[in-house]
Amino acid sequence: MGDAPGPLFLCIAGMHGNEPAGVQALETVFSLLDREPLVNPNFRYKGRMLGLVGNMRAFSEGKRFIAKDLNRQWVPEIVERIRSADPASLDSEELELLELLAVVEAEIEACQPQRVVLLDLHTTSASGGIFAVATDSPESVRIASGLHAPVITGMLRGIHGTTLHYFTKENFKVPMAAAAFEAGQHDDPLSVNRTIAAIINCMRSIGAVRPEDVENRHDEILVEYSKDLPRIADLIKVHSVKVGDGFEMRPGYRNFQSVAEGEVLASDRHGSIRSPTDGLILMPLYQPQGSDGFFLVRKIM
Repeated sequence: MGDAPGPLFLCIAGMHGNEPAGVQALETVFSLLDREPLVNPNFRYKGRMLGLVGNMRAFSEGKRFIAKDLNRQWVPEIVERIRSADPASLDSEELELLELLAVVEAEIEACQPQRVVLLDLHTTSASGGIFAVATDSPESVRIASGLHAPVITGMLRGIHGTTLHYFTKENFKVPMAAAAFEAGQHDDPLSVNRTIAAIINCMRSIGAVRPEDVENRHDEILVEYSKDLPRIADLIKVHSVKVGDGFEMRPGYRNFQSVAEGEVLASDRHGSIRSPTDGLILMPLYQPQGSDGFFLVRKIM
């Protein structure tokens, strides 16, 4: 995109096909970048930006996934098995993973960046606050903190096989930092606006655009929606769900809502599911597909 040196900025939206806000946001951001030089002659984008729809097949059907959750397959052993398999034997998400890797690796080979930054864009089935997820990398934490949203630490201990686990220097042989942004409820039109703001803020944070080229309203959108939320929260518990469990979340829970120890949060074929501790609930499951019933976090700051 840019003719000046800078990072390769990867934005992946629609890793879950029932999360359209990120795709709509990327379309808007690319349109804004096309128009910016016309109204701001001094504008220069440093580096390259690549926007990808993570799970095209599921996205076309409005489903979280077709065969299995694509954002739980990013495990080196799984990736190597998929790479070495006959493509005719692969299911929908395995083909998606193979295609994503091919595009990303070709882009890295073509532009030979000094570093790569990944921003994985998501929304949740519940309403409530926005948040960011970082890895243990200081650069990832810095990028996530710059999104003006609560940063959830320890999330990668509770779930496995996400892009944040796999998109590392060890797997791509180039310095890489990854973070995820959760923009709100799937179908909330404002989730698109919040995602646009997060992408643009991230571009500024990584030096792809100058601070003076970013309007204050992008900060204000995120700061306003994060008001009264923790700055940092740490994962306490993930309630995993298996097919056949009959899991049903009690209605009305929102991201960052306080819950008390012993409170009935959901039920399944075994009976009531109670909160094991006081905390804040994240991502209560209000959609038919998904392997995580809810997350509990504790405010750190």
